[in-house]
Amino acid sequence: MRRTKVFLSFITFLLFLSVFFVGHSHHEKRLWRQRELPSARQLIHHFGLTDFALWTEARYTRNPALADFFAPFQDFPAAFEHFPAGSILAPSLPAVDTRLSIGRTAAGFPQ
Repeated sequence: MRRTKVFLSFITFLLFLSVFFVGHSHHEKRLWRQRELPSARQLIHHFGLTDFALWTEARYTRNPALADFFAPFQDFPAAFEHFPAGSILAPSLPAVDTRLSIGRTAAGFPQ
């Protein structure tokens, strides 16, 4: 067998392997959400929290969904991290699929 065929079959194998791992991780993430999300919601409802907080240190690590994007760089972009949790959890990226829908109810008032 020529070396080019060996190389191309190896690259094809790696491509299929990476597609398998991406699909497997997506499936595992969905299973984790189905298993863990109800208990987190129950915990939030029990304690009367507005949202689930991960850490209590910096405001951008409390809840990544509600973080302001400039908070880690308030001193300057090359500043050292003040809180240990910031080295574990990066600031969240803006959501691309965020939408705002405004509609009217039967009474004519906005929802």
